[in-house]
Amino acid sequence: MHRRFIVPSAIAASLLLAIPASAAEGTVGAPGIGDPYYPASGNGGYDVSHYDLRLKYRPSTDLLEGTATILATTTQELTRFNLDFGLEVSEVRVDGKKAGHVKNGEQELEITPAAPLAKGRSVSVVVRYAGKPSEVKINGWTSWVRTPDGAVAAQEPESAAWWYPSNDHPLDKATYDISVSVPDGTQAISNGTLQSQSSKLGWTRFNWRSAQPQATYLTTLAVGKFDITTDTTSDGLPVVNAYSKDLGANAGAARASIERTAEVAEWLTGVFGPYPFDALGGYAPNVTSGFALETQTRPFYSPKQFANGSNVSVVVHELAHQWYGDSVSLKGWKDIWVNEGFARYSQWLWSEKEGEGTAQELADYTYALHPADDPFWKVKPGDPGPDNQFDAAVYDRGAMAIQALRNELGDETFFALLKGWPAEHAHGNASVGDFVTYAERVSGKPLAALFDAWLFRAERPAAPAAAGPHALHSAGQPARPASWKKIAATDSVHDHR
Repeated sequence: MHRRFIVPSAIAASLLLAIPASAAEGTVGAPGIGDPYYPASGNGGYDVSHYDLRLKYRPSTDLLEGTATILATTTQELTRFNLDFGLEVSEVRVDGKKAGHVKNGEQELEITPAAPLAKGRSVSVVVRYAGKPSEVKINGWTSWVRTPDGAVAAQEPESAAWWYPSNDHPLDKATYDISVSVPDGTQAISNGTLQSQSSKLGWTRFNWRSAQPQATYLTTLAVGKFDITTDTTSDGLPVVNAYSKDLGANAGAARASIERTAEVAEWLTGVFGPYPFDALGGYAPNVTSGFALETQTRPFYSPKQFANGSNVSVVVHELAHQWYGDSVSLKGWKDIWVNEGFARYSQWLWSEKEGEGTAQELADYTYALHPADDPFWKVKPGDPGPDNQFDAAVYDRGAMAIQALRNELGDETFFALLKGWPAEHAHGNASVGDFVTYAERVSGKPLAALFDAWLFRAERPAAPAAAGPHALHSAGQPARPASWKKIAATDSVHDHR
């Protein structure tokens, strides 16, 4: 996971106050979807069902030209509505008719249709645009990163506004067709399945499809010169992995890790249930960042993740998100624990499976690393605040909470719960509160106190200890599990800096 490093709680509060109350009612769609962590994210008044993006990109100049067709249903009468977008727009049509459009601030595209739209109406919106995404700054930064031979769009919690207009919040998931034309000899990598590829007059067009609902921040695009490997899983799903041709010393370790994607996904089906999408894979472009991101069906990996050798643990983390975070997406960004706590815990389960330290041993060791006065315990994973949304505590204290739950329920009920949750909420959205309610219903046990101690109190809980002694080192602390170094090396998955 990666984070946008820039919206502290004070700014978030000021943004919330800046949205006029009148925008949330009447016939004008709200300029935000209502997330207190990111008040400007998303929009009100409609639900998107599908994005059709037809793009042309010139790596030499960073010029992106696009036509986005957005299919949506209105949820109120609309005389005006917004899309989140940063590039220059030349034309907007609503249901085939020219519509008024104006840029308001850095990312709000205000659209006025020729006639008001009734509530419950199916609507098509066509937006024509062009620009250089790396030069567009929203809140002082860009999520579009140029590479020596192309560019990459992969960021959290926002990346769409730099390359296509959208309702940019996980609450409004949609299906996608992404068609990208790039110079011959260059590839365009995106989510889902490659439907077709064709060349004409020096340009090659790649057509990608995401047939299951997808959050905007989980949409990715990578343009460059890649070595691409393809395969199918034992269930017949296509696997596409891509590696920049200039990864240098990290190339071998990246391949040795990402090429195990199908194996890891097969193992995760035994933990979380059937794989929720129709494709999988991963890609490693030539970028200088250090993070990884669970872009749907095709996670993004920075080469630095493999600077110290192969690390399958980061692949486990990002693939676990395909169930916890991608298929079951958060309702609001305060619910990030449902994504990150379980992705980290999957790394602990992989360690257990590989005989390099049980989840209990990892929980004990992690707990011992943080004494009661450590600021680590001040972060509440169940609602960490925008300043701490991707703090290490969300991951590690979040995983300890899951081990405490396992100890409370026993393995049979616990692992049934891990499979049942993504099945019950497949391709939808859910909150931390929804998970607590679900766990109590499935287990038949009152669990509010356990979750309160581990997720919502700014203090060190009692250790998630299970019966039986654990190996100690000479100082009387739990011994470091063999997997710890590899797991700790993935901490940068959520470090923007």
